Amino acid sequence: MNPAVPHRHPDTPRQVPGLRPFARLMRIGNPSPGQWQALGAALLVGDEPMDRVVDWMYAEGMERTRPLFEQALREGIDAVPRAPEPLREFFLRYEPVPDWVDWDQIRRAERVFRMGGTDGLYIARDVSLLGGYLASGFNKTLIRTGALEKGPAKRFAETLQWALDVTSDDGMRPLGIGYRSTLHVRLIHGFVRRHVAALPDWDTDEWGVPINQTDMAATLVGALIAPFIGAMPMGIVPVRADLEAGAHLARYVGWLIGVQDEWLPDGFRDAVRILYHCMTAITNPDETTPQLAMPMGDDPLGWHYRNFPALRGRIARAQHLSVASTFLGAKAMRQLGLPPYMPPWYPLLRIPVNLTRSGAALLLPGGTERAAARGRREQEAFLRQLIGERPAVIGDSAKHVSHAA
Repeated sequence: MNPAVPHRHPDTPRQVPGLRPFARLMRIGNPSPGQWQALGAALLVGDEPMDRVVDWMYAEGMERTRPLFEQALREGIDAVPRAPEPLREFFLRYEPVPDWVDWDQIRRAERVFRMGGTDGLYIARDVSLLGGYLASGFNKTLIRTGALEKGPAKRFAETLQWALDVTSDDGMRPLGIGYRSTLHVRLIHGFVRRHVAALPDWDTDEWGVPINQTDMAATLVGALIAPFIGAMPMGIVPVRADLEAGAHLARYVGWLIGVQDEWLPDGFRDAVRILYHCMTAITNPDETTPQLAMPMGDDPLGWHYRNFPALRGRIARAQHLSVASTFLGAKAMRQLGLPPYMPPWYPLLRIPVNLTRSGAALLLPGGTERAAARGRREQEAFLRQLIGERPAVIGDSAKHVSHAA
């Protein structure tokens, strides 16, 4: 193993459940030697601009500095009187929109994400998030932020609320709800990185930096691009411009959340390449994999249903295991500690429904707007099903970390 990379980085690319056939279809091969080395080196790279802000916040006192950050996030840095230099430097870098951002593409991506309705969210939950537990290096950070105690519904609800904010109308405009949520997540990542790296049992030589560039790139593209990939076999048919718009949204969101330029997608194919290459480097299941995955498999049993909760919980559990099993395969399901096979009944049932809806959205006047509105209603209803009527507060599951010394 090259001494410049952590021990968790494997000698050769690993198999990636679910994604490999799609990558092969797009003629994406394994990383080159140079790309492989870069993936390993990026495990030691965090988010220097945000880490400097977090260091300043701790040095000057969280009670004084956190409100200043929140004010700049909410109103803009010019609204903060005599803003301290570390804060001003950060916001002057990220408040202005880069020249390469195309707002027409961003708006298109927001609409397409909403059109995916709950099926797109199921891919994000049952394939991206659940399958992500096969990346045990990332699990080491999750467990140290209390993921086991807080439960999967709360964590996914916060992730889902962030995704809904990002894909709301003009949400990514400066000071928009998606912009604010993304920089808020970035701040939480900075708190977590500082907290976990300081723990006596954290092994940087073995695992790298908590919430590093490789893990961040995989998480970003997995959250915003994997739903496009998984939705296609379920009958949701995007046009090429939709896919390119989705990748453009991921690029801007990634830039705001602290992913370095070399890991930001330049088009849909490049987004798939980044996800596939990252996953070949970080897929390494261990004992933490079933620790996190098994509670998530049973989580639908305890969701908030208006009627027949026991029956609907069992149906929902089978439904989500059906999606996971279809895309991840038997071997990955065993590694996750879940039933190795569940008939693909739910994806098969959805194909004719989604094909019909996709056709109507493309062919009927006003079809895309109606589909986006319907999809967003479904997505918001799913969020309420996860956690009830109380709001999902982004970062709430890790709030104790910001108070740690």
